[in-house]
Amino acid sequence: MEILLSLSISLIVGLLLSRLTKKLDLPAVTAYLVAGIIVGPYCLGSIGIAGLGFSSMEFVHSFSIVCDVALGFIAFSIGNEFRLSHLKKIGRQATIVGIFQAVVTTLVVDIALIALHFAIPEVLTIEGAIILGAIASATAPAATLMVVKQYKAKGPVTDMLLPVVALDDAVGLIIFAISFGIARAMNKGTVDLISVLVEPLLEVILSLLLGSVMGVAFHICERFFHSNSKRISVSIGFVLLTIALSQMSFEVMGVHIAFSSLLTCMMLGTIFCNICDFSEELMERVDKWTAPLFVLFFVLSGAELELGVFSNLLMVVVGIVYIIARSAGKYSGAYVSAKISGCDEKIVKYLGITLFPQAGVALGMAMKAKAFGEIGDMVSTITLFAVLIYELVGPALTKTALLKAGDIDPEKRRSARHAHVENMPEHKKERHFRRQALKDAIKNFIKEEKESNKKQ
Repeated sequence: MEILLSLSISLIVGLLLSRLTKKLDLPAVTAYLVAGIIVGPYCLGSIGIAGLGFSSMEFVHSFSIVCDVALGFIAFSIGNEFRLSHLKKIGRQATIVGIFQAVVTTLVVDIALIALHFAIPEVLTIEGAIILGAIASATAPAATLMVVKQYKAKGPVTDMLLPVVALDDAVGLIIFAISFGIARAMNKGTVDLISVLVEPLLEVILSLLLGSVMGVAFHICERFFHSNSKRISVSIGFVLLTIALSQMSFEVMGVHIAFSSLLTCMMLGTIFCNICDFSEELMERVDKWTAPLFVLFFVLSGAELELGVFSNLLMVVVGIVYIIARSAGKYSGAYVSAKISGCDEKIVKYLGITLFPQAGVALGMAMKAKAFGEIGDMVSTITLFAVLIYELVGPALTKTALLKAGDIDPEKRRSARHAHVENMPEHKKERHFRRQALKDAIKNFIKEEKESNKKQ
């Protein structure tokens, strides 16, 4: 009962709050994150009434399967952006920007935090600075994708943004593994090439391979069904199966083998959308099914934000430096690489801002860094602080950048009802408008009759 109450209240509070943020012209993602804080352990959850909110962080973490599934579907949707026809136009540019901005961000944050280490060595170690630099490379695909979908963004910046965010995950994993290995070697005084180079490369390669195999199997299975409902069911089943398989981990001859669920599900979507002729329509239907799942995911993400990080002033200082350095790295890295690769001027100017949001992947890296003991705890605290700020501010910045770039047209924003009408075939649209005109005429007639009766 408590679980169902907490989930239902979270969903309703998130949706109701999104009506308020719409009045303030803010993205719905921001509303969901704030709703999470409201129903989280620091607000309603602290009252102690079962089901009114999330009473503890342990209770929030017990819903981790919802977050895993949501991230899997988000990665699956992003895979849809890697259509060969689309990649032929921007593939080279997206690859250059995706790799360059991630590396530049890591270097800028490393330099800023290592310099800060000499000012407050008791709080920030060099090893911690190196790990935080790697974590800085990660961008949150979930918040970015939700803003794009909510405002139906279309244009050069959006076309470049989604592939870059997807590549960012792969590049970030490799950078983190190398930086983590270097930091661990500095701490122990020994260098382990297997954990620094072999394991991260294997994770990326095996994740892409598993996603490819699942994508082919998905397409083969899909051909046995013709009704939309069964095809959606098969789609959901394969995404869930891929998420489950990507959580496997084992050791082979001393080498730790693991998979990235984001990379695996992204590859599943990429392979499927390139070999299936009706994949675009099917992906749209799956997106409608996952809408409430995404709302819950962001509410839970908001509830997970650790507000206690504000209690340590020096940690806040480190967090502010991290945020400023990371933002500068993302913007300058995207600006320079987009300029070098000959991208559209709008991409050069606004892409960097859309890469600011940070959440799931960064938190996953921070959790892995906890193996460092005190250094890991410091890294985790700084990452949580940055995620709190970025998740609340990032979606609004992404929306503003896309609006200024012209990818969001404020004049064409419609409600779901209007969007449904616009997508109708012409003959159905004409019939709809005739019915609407008849309804309006009847309403006007009744109104006039009432006014006439009142005068008499």
